[in-house]
Amino acid sequence: MGTAVRPVPDTATAEGDLPRRRAALALFALSLGGFGIGLTEFVIAGLLTEVAADLGVTISQAGHLVGAYALAVVPGALVITPLVMRRPPKQALTALLGFFVVGNLLSAWAPSYEVMLAGRIVAALAHGGYFGIGAVLASSLVPATRRASAVAALFAGLTIANVLGVPAGALVGQHLGWRAVFWIISILGAIALAGLIALVPRTEPEQDQLPVAQQFRALARPQVLASLLTTALVFGGMFGVFTYIEPLLREVTGYSVSAIPWLLVIFGAGLFAGNVLGGRAADRNADNAVLALAILLPVVILTLGAVAGMSTLVTVLLFLLGLVGFATVPGLQARVMRHAQGAATLASATNIAAFNLGNTIGVSLAGFAIAAGWGLRSPTITGAALTLAGLALILGARLAARRTTASIRSTSTP
Repeated sequence: MGTAVRPVPDTATAEGDLPRRRAALALFALSLGGFGIGLTEFVIAGLLTEVAADLGVTISQAGHLVGAYALAVVPGALVITPLVMRRPPKQALTALLGFFVVGNLLSAWAPSYEVMLAGRIVAALAHGGYFGIGAVLASSLVPATRRASAVAALFAGLTIANVLGVPAGALVGQHLGWRAVFWIISILGAIALAGLIALVPRTEPEQDQLPVAQQFRALARPQVLASLLTTALVFGGMFGVFTYIEPLLREVTGYSVSAIPWLLVIFGAGLFAGNVLGGRAADRNADNAVLALAILLPVVILTLGAVAGMSTLVTVLLFLLGLVGFATVPGLQARVMRHAQGAATLASATNIAAFNLGNTIGVSLAGFAIAAGWGLRSPTITGAALTLAGLALILGARLAARRTTASIRSTSTP
């Protein structure tokens, strides 16, 4: 792996040779940071009414606080990551968590909408680099056979933020005010920062990274580009469906308002299970795991739309949506890191940006479909279309890779 990091001699004797307990503690610290970042991104969706009323803006303006975060992840990944990735990974992640804490402190204090928006953007600048550098670091702390699972452990914080953090944040916001949520997130960020400093081993980056300009060119390698676009399409499809799941559950399925939080917990449980199972599958064969899941996801999405009026089946499909959708994360992340030799850290961070960019596209397409009068089931159509495009792309990439391998073998045969 081109930009894999190696623990220095006083910490471990070889890459992936950390004692299992030490590696587990380090992964826990990284996951805690991921939990805080995931909570920052998603919790505001349950606080929009309170934020809009307090800052004197409309609901739609408050909604821009969600979109602005997602969009700011992209320049954060492509600009901030190259600036810090040649530093020791622990030092780089410490600086990025510093951005995160400052951004949330601004959000908690914000006397105006503009300051709140600035806080969201500052916090988002840490997102891509943290998960990008963190994924490479996490994979270097364990043996090669467990690297995808180590990446999954990093992303476990993100899934737990959805399962427990977002509902808890909404509850805290209702009783103590939305600002209390961001003060708490700031404290969590400080704890994660302390854990990172205390538990993550000191490491140095490998010296075989390409120059930055060549790393950006590496992003255009066919297999890297295919992985990035697949990430955007697959997650755009899934989150386009999920964003509008609440009105679907209420208006089409017939669930009560009080049932919605529990249904979202079921979806979050699917995310968590998918993250674990996807990591194990990717450890065996990342390409096969991504292909199988890319085939299953549009089937799950279309089935969800077809049975939207059947409450029991919808509950099962909601769990499967989270499971199948998020199970693709470790495989896609491992795939892009493998094909971006010499630029794995930048490619890994860019893949995180692709998640967020895809989410923006998927939500926009689903919103347009509903506004066009296609009904509340229409996000399942746009979502399935995006995931099918991702499936076609990854199939094409696999075929191209096989042709390239066959061509190399034929030319090397005497």
